[in-house]
Amino acid sequence: GGGIVGGSVTCALSEMLVRLAVPSRRYNVVRNQVGGGIVGVGLYSRPVIPKCMLRHSHSSQLTSKPKDHIMERALIKEGKSTTLHNITDHVESMMDRSLHLRKGHPINSIKTLIEDFFHQHWTPTSGAKMTVFDNLSPIITTTQAFDELLFEANHPGRSPTDTYYVTPDTVLRPHTSAHQNEILKSGVHSFLCTGDVYRRDTIDTTHFPVFHQMEGLHVFSEELLKSKGDEAAQIEFVANDMKRTLESMVKSIFGDVETKWVGEFFPFTDPSFELEIFYQGEWMEVLGCGVIHQQLMKNCGLGHTKGWAFGLGLERLAMVLFSIPDIRLFWSQDPRFTSQFSEGKITKFVPYSKFPPCYKDVAFWVPESFEENAFYELVRQVAGDLVEDVKIVDQFVHPKTQRKSLCFRINYRSMERNLTNEEVDKLQFQLRDEATNKLGVELR
Repeated sequence: GGGIVGGSVTCALSEMLVRLAVPSRRYNVVRNQVGGGIVGVGLYSRPVIPKCMLRHSHSSQLTSKPKDHIMERALIKEGKSTTLHNITDHVESMMDRSLHLRKGHPINSIKTLIEDFFHQHWTPTSGAKMTVFDNLSPIITTTQAFDELLFEANHPGRSPTDTYYVTPDTVLRPHTSAHQNEILKSGVHSFLCTGDVYRRDTIDTTHFPVFHQMEGLHVFSEELLKSKGDEAAQIEFVANDMKRTLESMVKSIFGDVETKWVGEFFPFTDPSFELEIFYQGEWMEVLGCGVIHQQLMKNCGLGHTKGWAFGLGLERLAMVLFSIPDIRLFWSQDPRFTSQFSEGKITKFVPYSKFPPCYKDVAFWVPESFEENAFYELVRQVAGDLVEDVKIVDQFVHPKTQRKSLCFRINYRSMERNLTNEEVDKLQFQLRDEATNKLGVELR
C-alpha cells in the first residue's frame, strides 16, 4: 500500500501490489561488467554489490517501483473507471518499449554518452559520483509530478489536456524531474535519472506522446558552500559550477561548439537557465537547468545546502546527431532503420524511402470546451503512427452565432509503405465519427 498507489485503488489491487513487493530484496544500480553499459535498477534476492557498483544504492528506499509492465497495465485498467482517465490504447502500447535501455538504439547511445561523460570526466574533477536510475515506473502520483516540484495549483501542466491521468491522483510521468525529491530523500545527492515520459501534444515530425528525458542533479557539501561566503556567493558558485559542467558535457557530445545561456523560469529551480549551442548554422536549445529551489531543498531535509539540476530531451539531441528527420522513426522496428545503428557509434541515418503523403481535411464547429490536444489524441488513437502531422489550415468565428469553426489538415504518411486511398478514407471516416461522438463537434 501507499507509494505510487495512493488511496485511489481497490483493496484487490492493493493486495496484488503487496504480493508484488519483496521486502527482503534490494534494488541496486549496477554497470554491466562485460560491456560497461548501464544495466539499470536490478532486482536481487540479496544485496549482492559488484565491484563496479556506483557509490550509492538507495533504490529500495524509493517510493517509485522499478518498471513492471504487468503491474502498470493493471493500474491503468483499474483507472479506466475513474474520472480524468485519458490514456489511450496507442499510448499504453508503448509503455513497455524502454527505448533508452536498448543497446545500439540512438536514444540509448545519447544516454550512454552523457553517463560516460559524468563517469569518466566529471567524477575525477568533482570527487563525486553519479548514481544512475533508469528503470523506475512511469506511473507516479500527482504529488510527485507537481506538488513536490512547486507547480502552482492552476499550472497548465496539471490539466488533463496536457497530462495523461491514470486516476485523479496518479499520472504517467510528464518529466523525469518528478523523481527528484524522492531520490534526494533516499540519501542520494548526485544522480542521473532517465526514463520515458508522456505528454499530450501536437502532431508533427518533432512531437510524440511518448519521449525520453534525462534528469541530472548534484548537491554540494555544507562545508564547501560555507567556504564560498554568504548566500549570494554560494548561489553564484553553484550556478557557475553547473554552467562549466554542462558546457563541458555538451561539448563532449557536439564538439567545440559556441554556447550561450538564456534566462528561464522553472518552478523548481531559482535562478533558471537554458543552454543553447550554435550547431549546423543555427542556435539550438539543448537543455534546461538551474540552482535547485531552496524550498525544495528544505522539503527534502537539505535546507542547509544547495545544488544544481538539469533536464534534457534525448530525442531532441538524437534527431540532430543522427540526422533523423521524423520522431516516429525512433519507434520503428523496420530492419532498414534499426540495422543502421550500433552501440557506441553516432551514425548518420540514411533514408530508405520517402512514401507519398495523403492529405485529408476535416472541418467542424467546436464547443466552448474543445481542446486541440484532445483532437490530436483522437487522431493518434484512430490512425496511430500513420499520421505525420496535423495542422489547422482555417478557422473563423460566425459573425451572428459566434460559433467557432476549425479546419484540420491531416497528413497521412507511413514511414514503411504506401498507403492506399481506401484505407486512408476508412480512417478518415472513423475519425469524423469519433470526433462527433467523443468531442461534441458538429461536422461541416
